[in-house]
Amino acid sequence: MVDMNKLLGSFLSSAAASGFAGGLAGGLASNMISGKSVKKLGSSALKLGGIAAVGALAYTAYQRYSNHQGTAAAEAQTVNPAELSAPPSGSAFMPDTADQAANDELGLILVRAMIAAARADGRLDAQESQAIFQKIESLGLDSASQNLLVHEMGHPVDVDALVSSASSPEVAAEIYIASLLAVDVDTAAERSYLAMLAARLQLPSQLVVELENQVNAQKAFAQ
Repeated sequence: MVDMNKLLGSFLSSAAASGFAGGLAGGLASNMISGKSVKKLGSSALKLGGIAAVGALAYTAYQRYSNHQGTAAAEAQTVNPAELSAPPSGSAFMPDTADQAANDELGLILVRAMIAAARADGRLDAQESQAIFQKIESLGLDSASQNLLVHEMGHPVDVDALVSSASSPEVAAEIYIASLLAVDVDTAAERSYLAMLAARLQLPSQLVVELENQVNAQKAFAQ
């Protein structure tokens, strides 16, 4: 059985997994080969664990958004990456810790969001596929997790299904956070994909700013 929290955590924390965001999927495989990678998350997020780390980023951004609605504070105020609020267990941001099925479901949604974002600026050819599968093997995952990841990588990106999996505005925010974590947003295709995703998820523009600020602060903190 796949531990989705561990699988997601490996993407966010390990040095090998940071290569995922730099090219484990789709057209970004060439970046992986050339050594490009996204910075790891700051320790304040990582110590929370995989699903909880994404939840904390979304939850903290959501709180700032709620406090700053109707103002330009989201753009003006600096985000402190160490000031993360863990989402309450059993909330819309974080399933109850005892509900393994709900946690696994959310974890899979977030992994799919990362894969979709990382594939946003290219297509998957045979050479890239081989590099990707080698990268998957280097993550040190158990065979069940590796098989699940290879299976997910083999499917075309289904944005409709991804958007439909956002059962609440809170999960929508987490999907967007996971997508941001999967890429360095430095191509027009990536920016276009994220803009489309935010619109499809019906995320308010000010909340999008807060979500992006949270991720950018974490990446800078991890340098």
